Amino acid sequence: MKFTLSWLKEHLDTGADLDTIVEALTRIGLEVERVDNPGERFAGFNVARVLTAGPHPQADKLQVLAVDAGGGAPLQVVCGAPNARAGMVGVLGMPGAVVPANGIELKVSAIRGVESRGMMCSTRELELGEDHDGIVELPADATIGQPFADYAGLNDPVIDVSITPNRQDCMGVRGIARDLAAAGLGTLRPLHEVYRMTSLDPVAGEGPGPDVRTDDPEGCPAFYAQEVRGVTNAAAPAWMAAKLNAIGQKPISCLVDITNFVSVDLGRPLHVYDKAKLSGGLVARLASDGEQVLALNGKTYTLDRSMTVIADDVAVHDIGGIMGGEHSGVSDATTDVIIECAYFDPDHIARTGQKLMLTSDARQRFERGVDPAFLDRGLAIATRLVLDHCGGMASGVTRAGHPSVEPRTVTYDPALAAALGGLSVPSGRQKDILERLGFTVSDDWTVTAPSWRRDVDGPADLVEEVIRIDGIDNVPSTPLPRASGVARPTATPEQKLERRLRRAAAARGLDEAVTWSFLSQAEADAFGGGAWSLANPISEDLKVMRPSLLPGLLAAAARNANRGATAIRLFELGRRYLADRERPTLGVVLAGDKRARGWAAGKAAHYDAFDAKAEALALLATAGAPVDNLQVMGEAGGTWHPGQSGTLRLGPKTVLAAFGMIHPSTAGAFDLDGPVAAVELYLDAIPARRGSGFMRPAYAPPALQAVKRDFAFTVPAGLAADALTRAVRGADKAAITGARIFDLFERDGVRSMAVEVTLQPADRSFTDAGLKGIADRIVAAAAKLGATLRA
Repeated sequence: MKFTLSWLKEHLDTGADLDTIVEALTRIGLEVERVDNPGERFAGFNVARVLTAGPHPQADKLQVLAVDAGGGAPLQVVCGAPNARAGMVGVLGMPGAVVPANGIELKVSAIRGVESRGMMCSTRELELGEDHDGIVELPADATIGQPFADYAGLNDPVIDVSITPNRQDCMGVRGIARDLAAAGLGTLRPLHEVYRMTSLDPVAGEGPGPDVRTDDPEGCPAFYAQEVRGVTNAAAPAWMAAKLNAIGQKPISCLVDITNFVSVDLGRPLHVYDKAKLSGGLVARLASDGEQVLALNGKTYTLDRSMTVIADDVAVHDIGGIMGGEHSGVSDATTDVIIECAYFDPDHIARTGQKLMLTSDARQRFERGVDPAFLDRGLAIATRLVLDHCGGMASGVTRAGHPSVEPRTVTYDPALAAALGGLSVPSGRQKDILERLGFTVSDDWTVTAPSWRRDVDGPADLVEEVIRIDGIDNVPSTPLPRASGVARPTATPEQKLERRLRRAAAARGLDEAVTWSFLSQAEADAFGGGAWSLANPISEDLKVMRPSLLPGLLAAAARNANRGATAIRLFELGRRYLADRERPTLGVVLAGDKRARGWAAGKAAHYDAFDAKAEALALLATAGAPVDNLQVMGEAGGTWHPGQSGTLRLGPKTVLAAFGMIHPSTAGAFDLDGPVAAVELYLDAIPARRGSGFMRPAYAPPALQAVKRDFAFTVPAGLAADALTRAVRGADKAAITGARIFDLFERDGVRSMAVEVTLQPADRSFTDAGLKGIADRIVAAAAKLGATLRA
């Protein structure tokens, strides 16, 4: 929300300077993002008079001017403008000034052998217009030597304020002035004085009002309109065009600029139709599926039956409350207009804008909620501005529908300011603040909210108003009470687990990412779809609550890859949102090069499913899961690459993790090229550790040396290595402490696995007979899986 300092002071009678106003705005919750003074760009540009103009000795199209800049001796300036002549007054850029249009710093230089000590400027060079045919001509009575910014009134700071979604009343300069007046920075001027109008009552026109109605009372509860005949749509008055220019809105025509001005000034969007381009009356209705409209931004939008539109008997002319149509827009030839002042439901506006991916100043105001009680006054102000600056004759007013203007009351207790806000404010001061903000306060503290504050619906909202205006900086710093002695640990087992996993993941070289808990519908569908969607999301890209952490990590990996990262190792600890509840999860994504190319290893190596499995097992071990008892089973799902993924399970049903390679089509949907490995650990499935007190027993190394034995088995083609090692370990759980595959041989239909078995004696060394007995049990356990000992 942008406005100039002078614009604000038209509504706020105050002597406060810019710094005081900026500080107050932020203090009362209207954060100032930046302040720009457009006059600063014109430093070094002064009003100057051309004393003489003579031909350039070396160029036919150049003149040598003697210019009086108000600083003593005339300056010699070389100029090529055809309108440069003796006696004219223009704008001179002095040496050291920077030309706004191109950023060139002016210097004393020779032009075709003649020294020039500045530049007479055109409108385009000053970025004040498009005229470049000649230099700027000012009135003859302009003060010579005066800085041009002061002469043109350009030293008017532009304040840019960030408006939070709940403060719809501050989407106009009027609302911001009201807040500052409540904070004690002046007095709010009466609105009729601001507009220099004797009355803000509806304009009593001649004849009936225009033919308008609303057939969609939910989307457009009220549709007010007034016709003005015989208008002349020329340029807007200079004061209005200057205001719009200052905030970055290009003046278009008087009729359009009036609607834009009222929208910014009062937070009341309007629209003007060229009546000659309409066929029949206007109606607010729901669109038909597939109906199209060419909007004012030049784009065609396809509508559906959930969207409110304004249409005539033939076609749609307006996406209700968001953007008007090109076909019924006003032009220089317009003579008869219909001014629309309607109230649109905020939820309908938000949903329509999100579906069409269309934003506008009108949408920003309507989806926050404009004042439903300001329809008559808003239409009257717009009509009077049209009559004053475009001429014509007004008709009567047509009022179709009824806005919801029922008063909302809140029973309030002044003691809540201290109880909820932490600041004791006298009752009289609280009442004064609320009344300055437009609330009505009765003797029994029944507070009626003004029609422009739809965000207020409870006592806590009134506390917020009191505290922010009185000054949140005045809230005292009060330390929380603390019990004596050493504080007890407060972290829950779940929090401790997450801390261990976070440290372990970082120690393994993974970089932590924090991604959105919301996804687009397409991203959620790639992982089976989400169980929960927002009815009114801030963006269509943040609509579905994530069913998995991997979409966010894949998107983060793609962003890193696009910025040149070659080795991407990301992890995230967060929540998945499933149909039954939210579940704590750890996600890992490995993309790019596992090993860079080099003279020793050759080509770069990519991550594979075994890298993902290693990360999963290491992190599960940190979490306290019994990794030796886990089974690798089946495919991880349709998101994963067939044959290159699996799950780690504790028993056939308890899935602790999924790991493997992401399906190429899934990776491609996130703009990732090449193989991508991933892991998801389901932390709530990991069995909790049994409580054993705070102390662990000291580590005692075995008294006897371990013994290692190798076994080579011929195995069936479908036997998994994991199944063989688990069978070997189970052959003698007391003596066997480890088993791992160290060799795999496959040729001519023969498949062989070699297993290294670690045996740990307890209180005495193994005997030959004891080792043979263990070996026999190992061979017997393997035989149950179809494996035979190789000779």
